[in-house]
Amino acid sequence: MIAYLKGAILRKGADSAVVDVNGLGYEVFLTPSSLQRLHNGDPVELFITESFGLYGGGAALYGFLNEEEQAIFESFKAMPKTGAKKSLEYLEKAAKSLPDFRRAVLEKDFHVLVGIFGFTKKTAEKLVLSLKDKLAPIALSGERLYPGGAAARKESQMVQQAVNALTALGYKNSEAKTAIQTLTEERPMSELSLEECVRLALKKL
Repeated sequence: MIAYLKGAILRKGADSAVVDVNGLGYEVFLTPSSLQRLHNGDPVELFITESFGLYGGGAALYGFLNEEEQAIFESFKAMPKTGAKKSLEYLEKAAKSLPDFRRAVLEKDFHVLVGIFGFTKKTAEKLVLSLKDKLAPIALSGERLYPGGAAARKESQMVQQAVNALTALGYKNSEAKTAIQTLTEERPMSELSLEECVRLALKKL
């Protein structure tokens, strides 16, 4: 079993990279945000999780820049009916702030899981049910980017209100969510009124 790779990025694809390790090339699947941080020729160290398809086929390698992301990925993958690719999608959302994601799951803060991290309500409920015990003993480093408690609920409620306003203007729900999520990555919603949030989001559509 491959648990760790150290080498250089040979080339990047849409959802994976080939890592050259002493002349051997390993295709490794990564989150989009991790891929953006890597460039051809860069030295790289990856923690690896192997995954086998449900219906046969060889092993696929999933890579992580640190062990914390790997631990969260493996927690996702242990959930019922959640494969490696879906787990990687979940990780991409949670990686906005792993400490905040952990807090939201442990505190059953559905407003943050839906409004900030972009999970559907059904998925958020599934995450809380499946992960609340698994995430409790995992210590995550890094700064918390989003406020907790009442402030978080207020912010996530404004995000949902902004999405509703955009869909009322005729935009698809997925388009509205993407525009708002892009905006939340650029500046805190606490700095904006609902009207400002909608106006800035419209510029991204």
